[in-house]
Amino acid sequence: MIHTLLEMIQNDFTFRVVSFGSLILGMISGALGCFAVLRKQSLIGDAISHCTLPGIAIAFLITNSKNIEVLLFGALISGLLSMYLITTITSHSKLKFDSSLALVLSVLFGIGIVFLTYIQKNSGSHQAGLEKFIFGQASSLLKRDVRIMIITGIVLFSMMIVFWKEFKLVTFDPVFAQTIGIPSTFFGGFLSLLMVLGIVIGLQTVGVILMSALLISPASAARQWTDKLSIMVILAAIFGGISGLLGTLISISESDLPTGPVIVIIISVIVVISILFSNKRGIIFKIIRNQKRKKEFRKKLENKKMKLKSLEVNNLERGK
Repeated sequence: MIHTLLEMIQNDFTFRVVSFGSLILGMISGALGCFAVLRKQSLIGDAISHCTLPGIAIAFLITNSKNIEVLLFGALISGLLSMYLITTITSHSKLKFDSSLALVLSVLFGIGIVFLTYIQKNSGSHQAGLEKFIFGQASSLLKRDVRIMIITGIVLFSMMIVFWKEFKLVTFDPVFAQTIGIPSTFFGGFLSLLMVLGIVIGLQTVGVILMSALLISPASAARQWTDKLSIMVILAAIFGGISGLLGTLISISESDLPTGPVIVIIISVIVVISILFSNKRGIIFKIIRNQKRKKEFRKKLENKKMKLKSLEVNNLERGK
């Protein structure tokens, strides 16, 4: 596997572009997903990714261009609008966060499908390729697309480093953050903006349907191994990068396999392994620890019984 990987990196330009783009995307998504998981907003990635579809379609209708920067800008506007709608509905109505999320997701995704169907029927062959944003098409990545990912990734990681303390407080205790003068609402919204950016740049690779898996799965796997946020973010970035690289290798080695779904399968395997074998929360280690505790408890119980019997014998002897 390693030999094949090195050979393809040296000889295949397409593989270098696609694998590097998938690697960057996996690292960005994994790091940002940690905050969504810890804030109990895991489904926000699913909602935002689906809600970007109408923005892509409307951007195409307005500009009549398939320029990736234009389409992703439309996706960004639509994603930010969906986040604003979810927050507003939750704040000003009796609907809870999950209900607001499901409502906005279904409505905007439905609108996106309607627009996409209209484009397909009225724009002829010029619209070809827009459907790749639904399921993703990593093989269509170009150098400029990867360049956009790299620039966005640098910006996102820089923001996480600069505002690390604020993001940490807002994630774990927004009320305390507010009492010490940190505007938790502002930084919560800013963190959501960074997540929207991370989701938007991944649409071309894994599509609106599978993007949420790439955002949440690496963070979920990392959460099984540590209780420290910094280590969790690093592990999630590593897991996301590995899944992007291996998924690209497998999909290009087997030309009939789509890259996005393969990447999601790889990260899902990592999640399952983490859930089973993590030394912190792994199911297998929990079973082993429970069995060990039971043995220790039985041993202590037997020792107490032996002591009680010896005391009884001593008392009887003294009575005699």
